[in-house]
This record gives sequence, C-alpha cells and structure tokens, in this order.
Amino acid sequence: MKKGLIQVYTGDGKGKTTAALGLALRAAGHGLKVLMIQFMKGNIQYGELEASKRLSPHLTINQMGRETFVSRTNPDPIDTELARKGFELAREAIRSKAYDIVILDEINVAVDYGLIPLKEVLELMESKPESVELILTGRYAKPEILEKADLVTEMVERKHYYQKGIQSREGIEI
Repeated sequence: MKKGLIQVYTGDGKGKTTAALGLALRAAGHGLKVLMIQFMKGNIQYGELEASKRLSPHLTINQMGRETFVSRTNPDPIDTELARKGFELAREAIRSKAYDIVILDEINVAVDYGLIPLKEVLELMESKPESVELILTGRYAKPEILEKADLVTEMVERKHYYQKGIQSREGIEI
C-alpha cells in the first residue's frame, strides 16, 4: 500500500465494527497485516476473536476493556486505564509501521466518554505514517475527527430487530 488513508465508521446504526472487520478480512486475503484494538470490549468471545486466530499473523485483535458496560457519566478508573493502555498500544503499533492497517474499534465512544482525550486522537491521526491505513469506529465521532478523515461512513438505524425483543445472536452480533 503506497498511501494509507483515514476512515471513520460512525452513526447509530449497526455495522461499524462489521465494516471494519470486512476490510480487515479483505486486507488479510492480500497478505496485509492488520491490528484491531477493541476499546471498551473485553472478556466476551466475539466471533472475530476466533477468526483472527485462524488468520494470524495477518489479523490480530486486542480487547482493551471489561465485559461490563462503561458508565458514560462516571466511568470506573479501570475503564480509563484500559482505554489508555489500548491507546498506547495503538500509538506504538502505528509508529512501528509493523501493521499496514490499524483499526481503533469504538475509539469514538471512548473519546465521547472521556476515556481518551480528543486532542490525542487528533494528534495520532496527524502523525500517522503515510504507509498506514487508520480506521476509527464507534458512535459519537467528534466533528474534528470527521474533518481529518479521508472517508466517513455513517450507519443510520432505520429499523432494528432489537425493537422486537430479539437479543444478540452468536455469529451475528457476537
């Protein structure tokens, strides 16, 4: 890849992480190395974790969160600590150029919840090496992030089966 760009998948609709994983799958098929850091997610056996083991070393996923939901108004200090560790991992991975693509899954939510300062994310976007593709996912993407991105896709919920009481299903949402 000659020129890595910055992509953002945001909005209230389903599919932000799924879109990033689709891109990761495509990249792995071409022999590119992908790192996905999942902020605010942990100890849940999402299907992508098992798939990444099969696609290793082309796809690596690190969860940097707990199984429980994070409080938007009063996050637990451990949630902030895990998010900070994830962000430091992202910085190191991007700086090292060891990966062709770095996906920061749910980073927009982590910023909105105050776990990671917006300023630091903007600096990371600005300092990214030209050869690295950077993908940021999650609801609540800040206007400054959208402005710096090369591609912005907003998922809009029109209808969702959760409204009928259908819960998360293995292989589909988890």
